[in-house]
Amino acid sequence: MSANCIFCKIVAGEIPATKVYEDADVLAFMDIGPVIKGHTLVIPKQHFDPLTATPEPVLAQLMAVVKKIAAAQLHGLRADGVNVMQANGAAAGQVVPHLHFHVIPRFAADGHRWNWAAKKYDDPAELQQLAAAIKAAVT
Repeated sequence: MSANCIFCKIVAGEIPATKVYEDADVLAFMDIGPVIKGHTLVIPKQHFDPLTATPEPVLAQLMAVVKKIAAAQLHGLRADGVNVMQANGAAAGQVVPHLHFHVIPRFAADGHRWNWAAKKYDDPAELQQLAAAIKAAVT
């Protein structure tokens, strides 16, 4: 637990949350500032951050719950689709420094559009150079 972490305080029961799933290691609760109503956060009960420092068994547990929540949104809310998002670091838009996944139900007429402006590589050589750098760093 991290003393100043809002998600750790939710796990400890110091801050209320509307829970939709809980087991010994994972908690899923409603986001109080939803992108789309039904937006759910899935977190490990133990404090981990960032994603790259989180043990793989913890990530496997989290993804199993993300899958359950996505299925529950599709069936229980009759969602037409689901977005699963995870951000690491302020530059990526992470606000709470505790590993978490956003599971967001989507509806054909929900009116939400992601602000995604696809860019291009300068040339194929740039694409290959960046791919090589990533490939060399994969451990």
